[in-house]
Amino acid sequence: MTKHPSSATLTQSPALATALLLAAGRGERMRPLTDATPKPLLAVRGQALMQWAMQGLQRGGVSDLVINTAWLGEQISQHFGSAFDNAGQSPMRLHYSQEGVDFGGALETAGGIVRALPQLDEVFWVAAGDVFAPDFEFAPEAHARFKASPQLAHIWLVPNPEHNLGGDFGLSDEGLALNLPKLAGATHVHEPGLDLAAAGPQPPRYTFSTIALYKRAFFEAPWCDIPAGNPAGVKAPLAPMLRAAMDNGAVTASLYTGAWTDVGTPERLAQLNAT
Repeated sequence: MTKHPSSATLTQSPALATALLLAAGRGERMRPLTDATPKPLLAVRGQALMQWAMQGLQRGGVSDLVINTAWLGEQISQHFGSAFDNAGQSPMRLHYSQEGVDFGGALETAGGIVRALPQLDEVFWVAAGDVFAPDFEFAPEAHARFKASPQLAHIWLVPNPEHNLGGDFGLSDEGLALNLPKLAGATHVHEPGLDLAAAGPQPPRYTFSTIALYKRAFFEAPWCDIPAGNPAGVKAPLAPMLRAAMDNGAVTASLYTGAWTDVGTPERLAQLNAT
């Protein structure tokens, strides 16, 4: 259950957040459902879609969460307020990175992360507010293991869904994420409708779940040339940065086989709510 504590009962902590939830997208493919409601607030099994990820992060011990917003972002901050209070868990303080207010629209994934960087700790989770993965464990042990590693990012991959049969990245036996050559026709991560038969035998590829652990250093020079806080509001995708880091052996990965849905269309939303 979500509550909105008053300022008298909730004091803002100076602690940096250990997680960022991406909730800034327009959700074009979900129209008309997203014409009046931001996609992360659409109802899935009785609660806002983004709330499933928030509950997982809270169970994992996250005490401070940044949520980035753009399209109809005021609805998200009004809905959740300054804290997320779920039965049996310590309240999770909520902070917002309001890209829509500051720049008039979303800054894409990397641009949005760099915008929120001053609010984030040295190591932090990133998850997407429009992905349904109710059983994913945001384990403190995974956070600690990654923090002690030399890698810049650790991503979770999932078996390819029907809408992304070509996959995104490979996974080595040693646990490294692989920037495999793109299949014919692929232009970006999550490229649907690839002609796999025409492409011939290919190494296994998996789909990027959007769930990941990152170090601040990944969003600083030489990997990223946008200043922390992204004061100019530069729009920048994440995939090229990940691919470059993979080519340098700086990204590890795990395969997650639990329930996972990229809720990108009304049909997928309806299927979730029918089960």
